[in-house]
Amino acid sequence: MAALAVERIIQKLLSSFLLYLVIMYYIGLMSGTSADGIDAALMQIGDGGKVNFLAARVLTYPTPIREAVLAFKHPADDELERAGVLNVELGELFAQAALELLEQQGLPANKISAIGSHGQTLRHQPTGPHPYSIQIADPATIVERTGITTVANFRTRDIAAGGQGAPLASAFHRAAFHNANQNRVILNIGGIANVTFLPHDPGDPVVGFDTGPGNNLMDGWTERHKGQCFDVNGEWAQQGVVSTALLKRLLDHPYFPEHPPKTTGPEDFNLQWLDGVVEKTPSTICAEDAQATLLQLTACSISQTISQYLPKTQAVYVCGGGTHNKTLMSTLQQKLGDTPVATTSKLGIDPDWVEACAFAWMAWRTLNGKSGNITSVTGARHEAPLGAIWIK
Repeated sequence: MAALAVERIIQKLLSSFLLYLVIMYYIGLMSGTSADGIDAALMQIGDGGKVNFLAARVLTYPTPIREAVLAFKHPADDELERAGVLNVELGELFAQAALELLEQQGLPANKISAIGSHGQTLRHQPTGPHPYSIQIADPATIVERTGITTVANFRTRDIAAGGQGAPLASAFHRAAFHNANQNRVILNIGGIANVTFLPHDPGDPVVGFDTGPGNNLMDGWTERHKGQCFDVNGEWAQQGVVSTALLKRLLDHPYFPEHPPKTTGPEDFNLQWLDGVVEKTPSTICAEDAQATLLQLTACSISQTISQYLPKTQAVYVCGGGTHNKTLMSTLQQKLGDTPVATTSKLGIDPDWVEACAFAWMAWRTLNGKSGNITSVTGARHEAPLGAIWIK
């Protein structure tokens, strides 16, 4: 019986592999630390890993789901029960996002080789004696609802190999955006901001790490004071005046002087931390001045990081939700001076979908037995295939 079971598993793996050889469509599913919804991206991946972005859509989280996700920023009673229920609920929504994308494109599920699902991060603690990272959105539920092989749980292998488990998208950035004539930085501004330095010389190491807050503090502050999920175009921040005293205290956070490789998240940068810093600032600061200062914090931490660690940068290409904040984008350009700032749309992929595309590409790498991490980015001891495979 055991031999028969092993034979069946091998047959399924071979079938999946043969399907992979013939059909080169992949779906990537991604939800970031802002927890505003699920990005679903459809990719075609050719011989040698050449990527072609085809289509995408977003599935916005229902308000109760978003609140349930954000509640895990703060430990509370009965976390295990809440996490178990939310895991399945998110699995249903991630599957729905993939199916809606397929319906939009008129593609049947059997044309898709695999789904690469990042899931929703609840906790990311890559340091300490027992480092870990937890992403939920049950892959078994995704397989059952879609009928598509799913690759998920990408970060834990890198952490087990001594890495930070992030940023993982750097490997995709290299595959999709490297240019032999230009030293590029790919800047992702999600809830947390991260950079990937792509040297034009393929012999030089790729560098990547989190720079600090992206949108998360600005979004949280806007929701608290304006009842809106985010500051549209940074218009509210424009009404305020930057508090140099508050900015200095914010930039005193011990994460900023740390040397890469390094990662951070809402565990470090959250409204509770911000409230504590504001309380210690001598002068009274109105809400719009604080918002202006938070925007400046994001822009300063990014620009200072690029100047300090990536001085050979010749151009910056931005992706993520931060690209929609016109005030932030213009502030970044001012701070980076002569270094041009554009979005990744100039490189062929809409900035809203780069991260989801990355996990479609990582699913392809995993099914092909190829590594998905870069040791010079995460600090892992070696490169390795990432994620576990749930076979349809």
